[in-house]
Amino acid sequence: MSSTTTLQKAGDPTGNSGEGTPSDGLKAGLKNRHLSMIAIGGVIGAGLFVGSGGGIAKAGPAILISYLLVGAMVVFVMRMLGEMAAASPNSGSFSAYADRALGRWAGFSIGWLYWFFWVVVLAVEATAGAKILEGWVPAVPQWGWALIVMLVLTVTNLGSVASYGEFEFWFAGIKVVAIGAFVIVGLLAVFGVLPGSDNPGAGFAHLTDAGGFMPNGWGSILTGVLMVVFSFMGSEIVTLAAGESEDPRRAVTKATNSVIWRIGVFYLGSIFIVLTLLPWNDKSIVDKGSYVAALDSIGIAHAGQIMNVIVLTAVLSCLNSGMYTASRMAFSLGERGDAPKVFAKVNKRGVPMAAILGSVVFGFAAVYFNYSSPDTVFSFLLNSSGAIALFVWLVICLTQLRMRKILVREAPDKLTVKMWLFPYLTWATAAMITFVLAYMVYDKDNRETVMLSLLVAAVVLVIGVVRDLRRKAAARA
Repeated sequence: MSSTTTLQKAGDPTGNSGEGTPSDGLKAGLKNRHLSMIAIGGVIGAGLFVGSGGGIAKAGPAILISYLLVGAMVVFVMRMLGEMAAASPNSGSFSAYADRALGRWAGFSIGWLYWFFWVVVLAVEATAGAKILEGWVPAVPQWGWALIVMLVLTVTNLGSVASYGEFEFWFAGIKVVAIGAFVIVGLLAVFGVLPGSDNPGAGFAHLTDAGGFMPNGWGSILTGVLMVVFSFMGSEIVTLAAGESEDPRRAVTKATNSVIWRIGVFYLGSIFIVLTLLPWNDKSIVDKGSYVAALDSIGIAHAGQIMNVIVLTAVLSCLNSGMYTASRMAFSLGERGDAPKVFAKVNKRGVPMAAILGSVVFGFAAVYFNYSSPDTVFSFLLNSSGAIALFVWLVICLTQLRMRKILVREAPDKLTVKMWLFPYLTWATAAMITFVLAYMVYDKDNRETVMLSLLVAAVVLVIGVVRDLRRKAAARA
């Protein structure tokens, strides 16, 4: 058996060669500019704009260490994933790699958990966007806006993968320009050289002038980690999308190599600006949101409305990517026989319509529960999907440990991207993720989330193992 054929079994059961048109029926409709912006925008979620204020209030300036720790973890995970994706681009990404490296049960379990995570995100983001839109046009009820947003982006995703890529290009572009402008303008204000600014230009004094850099102790850094870790989910989307691009290996390599500066500028850079413009304990950071409070301190008029536009863009971007990601994972699962086979069918435009509609239907149901049963059904959905991001990252670590050996043995020429300090850094990353999960169990505010997520993961895992045992028994019969 040749190395190429074996590698297809090892990480790419669809037979996707990684060059030209995918052989699984999907079309290479994403251009390099689409992939570049998806890679950049993938790490900028609405959670960065909305949730950062709470983390600052808990940890003070030390929240920068929390972001640095989680950012490093994401960089390492993306490097591992980039190694596998560059060698064998696949629409199922880490689920397909886990399928081969760890077993069919692993690919089944993590694939369905990831799908579940994103369809719940659809409801969360649709509701968040609807709240903003209702504030602008109150004549349309919030549920109506949620329905409209979901329908528009569903039609977009059903059109073609190029439609998804074009929408995401502009959504991500607005986010990137907005944060870039925020960092530049903020820096000018920090040093007191911004014309017309109301900010006193205190330099870096605010990092230590309200109780020191670590006002709430070392433990607040870990609390901060728990609060910011979920805002990083989405950085792995580019490895799923690469399978439908013109040059998958180049796109994955470029995205993997640039993840360090993307996290450095967009997360650490922007939060650093907030902390240098205002004392960390300024009440406006929590009341208005960290970015609005920072813009207000500079003296920019209508800061709240400007940020609402940016947050809405981030929400629509997340919704757009959520639909795409969930549908492509469903497509990959269907192709491997782990989901209804109809999910693996594509139309003449190369779009997996059944996979998209199946994902969106669940998303619509979750939106309905968000309004009809917010404290029961939707609360369960939200909490039971909360820790799945960490499960995915942990599985990527374990998969890469096995896949590296397979690649070295069968196709070493495809190792164009390599994980640093292998296997030590891989094990260290896995240990850090495990520690965060354990700390979530210890932390009373996150205990329910991780326990419910573990419960759902256990159910899916049992189903996956039983299916695998039945499949092996049938093969022996």
